[in-house]
Amino acid sequence: MQWTTRDEQTVYGNRWFQVNLADVELPDGRHLDHFVIRLRPVAVATVVNPANEVLLLWRHRFITDSWGWELAAGVVEDGEGIDVAAARELEEETGWRPGPLRHLMSVEPSNGLTDARHHIYWSEEGTYIGHPEDDFESSRREWVSLKLVPDMIARGEVPAANMAAALLLLHHLRLG
Repeated sequence: MQWTTRDEQTVYGNRWFQVNLADVELPDGRHLDHFVIRLRPVAVATVVNPANEVLLLWRHRFITDSWGWELAAGVVEDGEGIDVAAARELEEETGWRPGPLRHLMSVEPSNGLTDARHHIYWSEEGTYIGHPEDDFESSRREWVSLKLVPDMIARGEVPAANMAAALLLLHHLRLG
């Protein structure tokens, strides 16, 4: 049941993504054209403090015109380690520098259309270094109890699937 890519051509590309058109052969020999969006890896990070509170950002996403809680995230720059990018994004977006990061999970948020991989890290310690450099990323940053996470997700307050999965795993690991 494996599909085979016979050819793939870039239709549009920039430094953030490429839109490609693939000639895909199905197991029965038929071919179909399938669009593929190629994306750079995304690094995500947060801190969970000793009170089992997780550092979150409250932000608006203009594409879906929705508000929700998220973890700090951004693309991995060329030549940058994923964990280094995760720490950088956390610091830039929250003003908190994480302690040693631990890999939590890697997910493919939309693998029927994109090759996006989101790599999520967390730390049990962080140091506040000042107002976030990228404060335009969110309207506020807060420590939120992991106990509240399942209900927040059920109410739709964490709309991004990758963020919901990460928060539920942290909830399980810390409060399990």
